[in-house]
Amino acid sequence: MDLSEHEKEKIERLRRAMYSRSLSKNLHERERRALGQEISRVGEDFEEPEADNSGIVVAPRVIGFARTGLWWLLGAAVLFFLATVGYFGYFFLLGGGSFGATPGNINISISGPPQIEGGVPTELQLVITNRNKVPLELADLVVSYPEGTRSPTDFATDLQSQRIPLGIIEAGGTRQGTVSAVFAGKEGDHANIKVELEYRIGGSSAIFVASSDYDVVFSSSPLSLTISGNTETVSGQPVEITVLIASNANAPVKDVLFNANFPFGFKLESAAVNESSSNAKPQLSQDSRSAIWKLGDLLPGQNRTVTIRGSLMGEQGEMRVFHFSAGTRKDATATSSAIEATLANSEFPIAISKPFLGLAVSVGGASGSNIVVSPGDNVSVAVDWQNNLPTAITDAVIVAKLSGFPIDGATVHSVDGFYRSNDDVVIWDKTTSKGVLANLSPGARGKVGFSFQMPQGEALKNILNPRLDISINAAGKRVSESGVPQNLQAAATQRISLATALSLTTQGLYYSNPFGSVGPMPPKAGTETTYAIVFTVTNTTSKISGARVTAHMPPYVRWVGIYSPSSERVSFNQNDGTVTWDLGDVAPGVGLNGTTPRQAAIAIGFTPSTSQIGQEPPLMQSITLSGTDESTKAPVSRTVKDVTTNILGDLGFSSANSTVVK
Repeated sequence: MDLSEHEKEKIERLRRAMYSRSLSKNLHERERRALGQEISRVGEDFEEPEADNSGIVVAPRVIGFARTGLWWLLGAAVLFFLATVGYFGYFFLLGGGSFGATPGNINISISGPPQIEGGVPTELQLVITNRNKVPLELADLVVSYPEGTRSPTDFATDLQSQRIPLGIIEAGGTRQGTVSAVFAGKEGDHANIKVELEYRIGGSSAIFVASSDYDVVFSSSPLSLTISGNTETVSGQPVEITVLIASNANAPVKDVLFNANFPFGFKLESAAVNESSSNAKPQLSQDSRSAIWKLGDLLPGQNRTVTIRGSLMGEQGEMRVFHFSAGTRKDATATSSAIEATLANSEFPIAISKPFLGLAVSVGGASGSNIVVSPGDNVSVAVDWQNNLPTAITDAVIVAKLSGFPIDGATVHSVDGFYRSNDDVVIWDKTTSKGVLANLSPGARGKVGFSFQMPQGEALKNILNPRLDISINAAGKRVSESGVPQNLQAAATQRISLATALSLTTQGLYYSNPFGSVGPMPPKAGTETTYAIVFTVTNTTSKISGARVTAHMPPYVRWVGIYSPSSERVSFNQNDGTVTWDLGDVAPGVGLNGTTPRQAAIAIGFTPSTSQIGQEPPLMQSITLSGTDESTKAPVSRTVKDVTTNILGDLGFSSANSTVVK
C-alpha cells in the first residue's frame, strides 16, 4: 500500500532525529508506570489498528486426543514391523527355515506294550515318516535304553544304546522296523526309551536330530525276594532271617549281587548261602551295618537262599527294619561290589517286645560280659526269673546248658533242679521246684541256681583260650485273649572266661649254682656265702602280655651283678633293693607238654649277722608275677613264698644246713 506524503515526511523526520548527533540525546526510554488501567495516548494523526488473528487456529479438545492415539498406533506399528523382521530373519537365516528339512516335519512313532516284564525280551515297533519336501540323507536311528538293559541274544551283554543305519529317506517316505531288548527294573518302576533320528540334508555337512520318547512300566522283575523269619523278638535274643533270591527271567541273570542293610542294634553273627562258593562269603562294610554277597549267575528258575543270624538290641516297643536288595553291575570283573542295576528290593520289619519271662543270670553274684574265674574255682550260678505278662503262665520250664570245655558232672549240684549228664543241662520244672513253676501269677518272681567246679589247670593245658557258655532257655504256656493256648519262649546267655593257669616258682641253689658258689655251708655269721636264685614261669591256655617278676632283696643280701640267660631283661635297683625281670609276652603252653619254661637265674651274696644265728633268714622277699590275660583282658597276678636259706630241692642240700651258725 502506498504511503501518503504526510506519513513519508514523519518517517523522514524520525530517521533524521535518530542519526543526528544533536537530536539523538533527546531520545530516551519512556518512564515506567505503575500497573493499572492503561490510558492510550493516540495522536490526532493515528488510529489504533485491530489485531490480525487470521493465522491463529484454535483446535478442539477431541482433535488432541486423536493426535495422541495416532502417535501410539504409529509406535505399535513400528514395533510390530521390527519383531516381524527379526522373526523371519532368524527363521530363514538360523532357524528352521534356513534349511529344507526341519525336525518338526519328521514323525517318529513308537509302539509297544505299556507294561513289560523284567528279564523277558520285549519288542518295540518304530515308524519314521519324512514329511519334508527334501530327502533325508545318511539317516541313522539311535535308540538309548535305560540302565540295566541287556541284549536279548546274550543276557550278559549290557545294552546301553543301539544305532541302526537307514540310508536315505526320500521326501514323504517312511521307514519302519522293530528293536528288541531285555529290560531290568523293579515292579512298578518306570523306564524311558529315547529314540533319535540323526540325518543330513543335501548341500550341508551339519547333522540334524529329531527325537521321541517312550515310557513303560515294569509289571514284574527278573529277580524276586522272599523273606521269612520272626516278626517279633526280644532284645538281645538270637534272630534268624532267611531270604530267597529267585530268577523270574527267561535267560540267565549274570553276576547277581545281594545286599543287606541292617538296622541299628543288629549284630551279625553268621551268614550262609545254600550253594557254597568262594564268592558266597559276605563283604561287610566298615561299620558292619551292611553286607553284600556275590551270588554269581542265576539260570531261569534257579534260586539262592541266604540265611542271616545275629542278635538285635533295642527298647521294648521299637520297630527295626531290615532292607534287602538284589541286582547286577555292568562289569563282573570290577573291584566295586555296588549294585548298579537294582532288580528287586524288599523290607522286613521286626518288633522288639518284652520277654514273657524275664531271665537274669549271675555268676558268683556278678553279671556282665567279663566274668573271669580261675582253674579249680567252685562256681555258683543263679537264674532270676519274673513273669512280665498280665496273665498267668503255666507249666514253666527253665533249662541251663553248659557248653565249651568239659565239666566234671560229679561236681554239678542243684538244690531245686536236676542235672542231666548226657547233654550237660540243668532242668527246673514244677516237679523239681515243688510246684512253684506250675503256675506263675502276673508279676511273680523267683530264683533257681546250681554250682560246679572248674577243671584244674593241668586238665586245660591243651585248650586255647577256654570259655564256658551258659545258655538259659525258658518255656511256658498262657491263654490268649481269644482263648487260644499259646506256647511262649525266652532266653538268656552268660559267658564265663577261664583265666590262664600262670605259675611262678622260685628255687635257691648252692650246690647246683650255675655261677659257682663261694662261702661256707651252712652259712656262717660274718662270712659271705653266694647263692643263685632261679625264677621259673609256666603258662597254660592264654597268652600273657606285659609279664613282669619283681622281688626285694634284704639289706644283708648283695647283688653280685650277673644273671643268666643274657637274653632275658633283668635289672636291679640299688636304691630300694628291687630285682625286676621283664618277660614281655608269655605264650600259652610254655613249660607244658615237654616245652621249655621261661627261666632266669641271678647271683647273690649272703652275709649273716650274729643276730641271725639259728635262723633261716630270707634271701628274696615279696616275689610277684604280674601281667594281662589276653583272652579275658583281665589282670593276672601270682605271689610266691620268700626264698630262705632252707633251699630244699637243691641236689646235695640237707635241711640241717639251713640255719646260720656261729
